Amino acid sequence: MKRAIIVVLDSVGVGALPDAHLYGDEGSNTLGNVARAVGGLKMPNAQSLGLGNIIEIEGVPSTEKPKAAWGKMGEMSVGKDTTTGHWELAGLVLETPFPTYPEGFPPEVMDEFERRIGRKTLGNFPASGTVIIEQLGGEHIRTGYPIVYTSADSVFQIAAHEEVVPLDTLYEWCSIARDMLQGKHGVGRVIARPFVGKIGSFTRTANRRDYSLEPIKPTVLDALIGAGVPVYGVGKIKDIFAGRGVSDSFPTKNNAMGVDETVRLMQEKREECLIFANLVDFDMLWGHRNDPESYAKGLEEFDLRLPEILAELGEDDLLLIVADHGCDPTTPSTDHSREYVPLLAVGSKVRPVNLGVRRTFADVAATIAHFFAVDYKTVGESFLKQITESR
Repeated sequence: MKRAIIVVLDSVGVGALPDAHLYGDEGSNTLGNVARAVGGLKMPNAQSLGLGNIIEIEGVPSTEKPKAAWGKMGEMSVGKDTTTGHWELAGLVLETPFPTYPEGFPPEVMDEFERRIGRKTLGNFPASGTVIIEQLGGEHIRTGYPIVYTSADSVFQIAAHEEVVPLDTLYEWCSIARDMLQGKHGVGRVIARPFVGKIGSFTRTANRRDYSLEPIKPTVLDALIGAGVPVYGVGKIKDIFAGRGVSDSFPTKNNAMGVDETVRLMQEKREECLIFANLVDFDMLWGHRNDPESYAKGLEEFDLRLPEILAELGEDDLLLIVADHGCDPTTPSTDHSREYVPLLAVGSKVRPVNLGVRRTFADVAATIAHFFAVDYKTVGESFLKQITESR
């Protein structure tokens, strides 16, 4: 039975979009700039697929005979966040951006949130997650008040020390915030940001949890479920889609576990299905922290694991390697960047053709619907014929 596997390299953008200046992201090129910053990447497995054919990447040259079809995709939706990117990959294009709060959340939001959780809060301004817990962690420990902050993205983030606020309580507060933040204050995500440690050495833990809005329209995931095709989410996929269109979820704590779960599912799930995986470390650990050296190491570690995924592809399977936005760690900003994302299509029946510049991430959804012969309407265009005809 044929299966489709989508692996999202979270934040691995490949160059600024034409409208990047509207977001302050001119010059962003997460993959290209990381490679330059470290004097070249070693990614021979991705190179053999054609990664270096997409853009110029120091250390990853183009190849005359790539094993995959290659291209890059522009984002049609307004925004540059995780939810927007994943929803568009699944066929849903947003015409109105999620609200952002560069001055912090208004009293009507914070007063109601504090009333519902029964205590005051700290922060309420845009900040780096690692910086704000160093700034306010001591006061948080003393008072028990949660730290609330946002970023350039549409997020309401709640940080709390695991020994001060139990995880179940933090998650309950996030659920309360998610229920509140609808309509005009409907942020893309509420995020639980637990941390541990002592003053001067706080560390965020892997017990993060995302609470997304429910998709405003059906996605290709809904169409697959409706047609009897299971969808298995790896990492934070279920959270991003608020559980919609996901048959079963396999949360992960890091990239390595994400690859482990993807390989395991490919070994165990022999029925017609979609395996949809997100590898979050590129974004969460290295992009937002402006750490190009660790970002490069993470890319090379993924490349070492790539043969394990390729080895599990069946004769009729289709693997798509993509991203959801950029997060260039070489720029002054610690926020996401408005970038093209890579597209690699792999399979024994895939022709290694240049797919060019796709106008929307939703081409992925259209291709998945085409692949499974499922009726789903989206602005995206399927590239299935391009990669399979005359093979």
